[in-house]
Amino acid sequence: MKILVSACLLGLRCRYDGRSRPDPAVLALGKDHTLIPCCPEQLGGLPTPRPPAEWREDRIVNAEGVDVTAQYRRGAKETLALARAAGCRCAVLKEKSPACGCGEIYDGSFTRRLIPGSGSAARALHAAGIPVLGESELDRLENL
Repeated sequence: MKILVSACLLGLRCRYDGRSRPDPAVLALGKDHTLIPCCPEQLGGLPTPRPPAEWREDRIVNAEGVDVTAQYRRGAKETLALARAAGCRCAVLKEKSPACGCGEIYDGSFTRRLIPGSGSAARALHAAGIPVLGESELDRLENL
């Protein structure tokens, strides 16, 4: 199965802070599946590194107060296009991210407070019928 995966979970240094978050369980999926790396923020035109960003109601604002909603929307659109072009049947995305988060995201106060919600790319994939899992939900992969 082809799986779209947040590139940072595969060890690519694309997070806002220029780091990665390689996840051994996600990397192990590559033994049985084809993993398609993706960074919605970069696809939306944001640089690496970049100021952290969080959702504030229906907008995404970075820690410097700059509205980056347009870049996140563009990244979500490009992420969906990549998933479709590659034939991905599901996605494993970085939890809590303003682009990739699924189920919980930061509240916009930059105090690490979580609220229910999903990131822009996760929303786009889900709306298109592509199942989205966070890295802690890999046990659900068998049911897809």
